[in-house]
Amino acid sequence: MNAIPSPGDFIKQELRDRDWTQADLARIIDRPLSALNETIQGKRALSPEMAAALGIAFGNDPRIWLQREADYRLSLLSEDAETRRRTRLFEFAPVTDMQKRGWISPATSLNHIESELLQFFNVPSLDEEPQLSTFARQRFTGEGLTATQRTWVFRASQLASVLNVRVFDHQKFVAALPSIRELAISPQKVGLVAPALAELGVRLVIVEPLPRTSIDGAMFWLSDEEPVIALSLRFDRIDSFWHTLAHELSHVKNEDAHSVDMDIADNSKHLSLNEIEGRADREAAELLVPRQKLNSFIVRTRPYYSKERIGQFAMLMRVHAGIVVGQLQHRQEIPYSAHRDTLVKVRDVLINVAMTDGFGKPNIQLKQT
Repeated sequence: MNAIPSPGDFIKQELRDRDWTQADLARIIDRPLSALNETIQGKRALSPEMAAALGIAFGNDPRIWLQREADYRLSLLSEDAETRRRTRLFEFAPVTDMQKRGWISPATSLNHIESELLQFFNVPSLDEEPQLSTFARQRFTGEGLTATQRTWVFRASQLASVLNVRVFDHQKFVAALPSIRELAISPQKVGLVAPALAELGVRLVIVEPLPRTSIDGAMFWLSDEEPVIALSLRFDRIDSFWHTLAHELSHVKNEDAHSVDMDIADNSKHLSLNEIEGRADREAAELLVPRQKLNSFIVRTRPYYSKERIGQFAMLMRVHAGIVVGQLQHRQEIPYSAHRDTLVKVRDVLINVAMTDGFGKPNIQLKQT
């Protein structure tokens, strides 16, 4: 029996106090006896109109009757453990987005959803902090990231783990960076980036961004000698691609533990970067267009940045003109609307050769361990 008395219980008490029958009350408040009886039995919810009539009949505030009705109805609900459990699941990971992307099944059973999340993040329970690898130089837990951002990184790690690449040699990698940079001369050569990095032992994967995330790229290690670069390609422009890639290459070169980088490809945002991220940003720009040479070009050209002059400088630097335009925009030498036609798209070129999740590519089903 419910511990919270119903409005009907209070009505019965009022009737006893006044020695009234239900029929008497029905006549007083001008309501059908059947309707009053159903309200007393709890079969009919007490309406505001009924509350007002009872308040007049019994000489009390109608709001008291509405509050009694609300308290009673809430008490009828069992303690909703399922709602709390569902909340925990959706706090742990973006369940709906993961189901839409095919990363977990479209199951509705809470047991099934929880089981798949545990498998996806390779944890024994939701109380455990997911880690990309127990063998990496510094365990990556996604601390400081939202659940959605962390999930994106974990999907990238799954894709990276099935790639076959050469053994990573840090010295060879650093020596080969200029040859990687040479591919920045044309959009078509973007398609050579993934295999070139694989030859150096670096796993490059593409994961379409999840809603409500602003990740451009990430660098982390599957093990001490297995670096991964993950890109979201949320901005389909040659300048954004190369700056983000060069930023992550800097993290690998400096053997940083891991990094998840947001908004680095959005030139309209001026970020306050920490020391490591600031270094990666500077080194990325320097790799693509050396600062000294860009400064010299600016001094010679400002403020007449014609497409012809930019193109000539880009040819001299052996990079695509869009990369020069991107750096000039970032330096606020030209408006973001200037020379937009040079910021060509490269996404389709890259996803046709790199391990990719999203962007219309068939979903990759990976066996979880």
